[in-house]
Amino acid sequence: MGKYAVLVVDIINDFVTGALGCDRAHLVVEPAQRLLRAARKSGVPVIFCNDAHIKGVDKELELWGDHAIEGTKGAEVIPELELCDKDFIVPKRRYGGFFQTNLDMLLRELGVDTVILTGLHTHLCVRHTGADAYQLGYKIIMAKDATQALTEELYQTGLKYFEEYYGAEIADVDTVVEKYF
Repeated sequence: MGKYAVLVVDIINDFVTGALGCDRAHLVVEPAQRLLRAARKSGVPVIFCNDAHIKGVDKELELWGDHAIEGTKGAEVIPELELCDKDFIVPKRRYGGFFQTNLDMLLRELGVDTVILTGLHTHLCVRHTGADAYQLGYKIIMAKDATQALTEELYQTGLKYFEEYYGAEIADVDTVVEKYF
């Protein structure tokens, strides 16, 4: 049996209601709440991988404009996800949660071998986080109703990519909770 952690990618104020907010982002809130409640109740670590950019420095800002600037409200986890003392926050300055962060070390010290991915956006930041998880040898479970993208096409493309190229298990939150918690 594996040891799991839930990775919550960029469900932050600027991606839901702020600078890069979109209507589809709201679709992840309720399923993510259910997943995080179940994970915490079962002792499964919850790790937020959040954009935390340096204004005027980070290359990503050239493409997307100012968003999730470190130390601002926009870079904070949305209040609906009720950040807890036992949760972890891994700030990131690029798309992927592993790239030049301490995420891999944290997961290894927690004994994790399987990551359950949630967040925004399935085709971009979640995908880059998943790519590195795969390359580093983690098994991947995608909580599909707790992820979303800018369009339905990008969302479906992201899910298909996870399944085909990372061997990810794609399941809804209720199935993930029932099967793994």
